Amino acid sequence: MTKPLNLGMIGYGFMGRAHTNGYKRVGDFFPELEYRPVLKAACARNQEKVQAFADQWGYESIETDWRELLKRDDIDAVDICVPNNLHKEIAIAAAEAGKMILCEKPLAMDTAEGEEMCQAVEKAGVANTVWYNYRRVPAVTLAKNLIDEGKLGRIFHYRANFLQDWTISEDLPQGGAALWRLDAAAAGSGVTGDLLAHCIDTAIWLNGKVDNVTAMTETFIKERVHTETGEKQQVGIDDACAFLCRFNNGSLGLFESTRYARGHKALYTFEINGEHASIKWDLHDLHRLEYFDHRDEGKLRGWRSIHVTDNGGEHPYMDKWWVPGLQIGYEHSFVHHVADFLKSLETGTPCGPTFRDALETQKICDAVLGSAKTGAWQEVG
Repeated sequence: MTKPLNLGMIGYGFMGRAHTNGYKRVGDFFPELEYRPVLKAACARNQEKVQAFADQWGYESIETDWRELLKRDDIDAVDICVPNNLHKEIAIAAAEAGKMILCEKPLAMDTAEGEEMCQAVEKAGVANTVWYNYRRVPAVTLAKNLIDEGKLGRIFHYRANFLQDWTISEDLPQGGAALWRLDAAAAGSGVTGDLLAHCIDTAIWLNGKVDNVTAMTETFIKERVHTETGEKQQVGIDDACAFLCRFNNGSLGLFESTRYARGHKALYTFEINGEHASIKWDLHDLHRLEYFDHRDEGKLRGWRSIHVTDNGGEHPYMDKWWVPGLQIGYEHSFVHHVADFLKSLETGTPCGPTFRDALETQKICDAVLGSAKTGAWQEVG
C-alpha cells in the first residue's frame, strides 16, 4: 500500500505542465516507490485559467491565493512554478507551514534571497529540491558516473553553451504572464538566470566548485514596450552572456548563452576534456553521449556515440522504460526527478539539488553578473 503525498501546484505554465506530467507518470514506471503523488490542488490568481488547468491535468481543487493553499491541512508539499521574484516569499511561508517544497529554478532573485530560503527550509526541517532537470537525463547522469569512476582522469576543460533565438524581434514586449522572463523586476536577470543557470548546475554537479569568473553581457534591444503599462521601458535583463571561470579542481571553464542565435531554439551542449578521455552531450540528441578514450587501440581510436537506452542497469534510469534501442525524451527527466524526490522521503537522504545546492549556482550567477558590470575577475561568494 502506497502512502499519498498531497501536492499543491502554484502556477500553471510550461513548468507547471512539465512537473505535473512527472507526478502523473511516476507511479506507472516506478511502482516500487512508497509514496504516491496526489494532485490535490492547483493555485493561480486567474480563476478561469487555473480551473481549466486543473480540469485538464486532474487536480482535485483550485485556490486563487497561495496563502490559502498553505493553510490547508490536506497539502503535504507545494511546487513553486511562478516567476522568480515570487519564489522567496512563497518558499519561506511554505517552510514555516511545514510543507515540503519543490521549487523551479533559479532558486531566487539573488544570493541574499536564496540564503534566506535555505535558512527557512533548514530551520523547518522540510524536504526540498530545485528543478534542475538536466541532471536526470540518462546520458547526463551517465556522464556523471563516468567522471566519478575516473574514466576521464584529471579534468582540464569544461565548456557549455545554451543558445536560443526567440527574443530578436524589437516588437516583442516585456513583462506580463507570458513574457515575464524579459522583465528584470520579475526575472532578476536574463539568460544568466534562465539558461546559464542550467549549464552551471550541470557543471558543478559534474566537475565541482567554481572559484572565480570573468564575464561580459549585452542587452541588444535597450527598450521594449511593457505589457502591463503599454509604455516603452528600459530593458534590464541580459540578452547574452559569456564567461570564463576556474574550477576548484584546476580546470578551466567557458560558458556562453544568448537568445539572439538565429536558428537555435534550445541548443544546450557541454564538452569535458580530461587526461584520458573526453565526453560531450547535446540536448538535441539527449539520449546520446559522445565519448573519446585515448587509451583505445590506435587504429580504433575515435569518437564513439553511446546510445543510452540499455535497460540492463548499466544506463541510469533506463531499466524503468522500454527495450534497448528505444529512447526517451525531455519530459522523462521530470519523471526521474519526482521519483528521486519520492525515494528520498523513504531513505531520508536529501534529493539534490537541494536549496543549499542550488544556492551555489545562484552565487555563480551573481558573480557572473557582477563581473560583467565591473569588467574584472570576481570570486564566487
